[in-house]
Amino acid sequence: MNRLSPDEITLHMEQIHGWTRQGEALCKTYKLSGFPAAIAFVTQIGFLAEAAGHHPDIDIRYNKVTLTLTTHDAGGLTMKDFALAAAADEAMG
Repeated sequence: MNRLSPDEITLHMEQIHGWTRQGEALCKTYKLSGFPAAIAFVTQIGFLAEAAGHHPDIDIRYNKVTLTLTTHDAGGLTMKDFALAAAADEAMG
């Protein structure tokens, strides 16, 4: 998968809401109703990530789940990152 250009990244950032760019990664923190809901969300993300062959860094803090996405093999952001970001948002409803 090819690394996206700065212009491509800017265009795709407009399509995902609540995500921020931190260097060569996309990040978003989701707030859920409690710890069980956070774990259920992480499980959903795990299945989505495995199906996509693209695995995020996941940080769980009680009812908050932070996802960090980057494509290490490409050395930056690719379409895989934006696709998984959109899928995570869809999983939240």
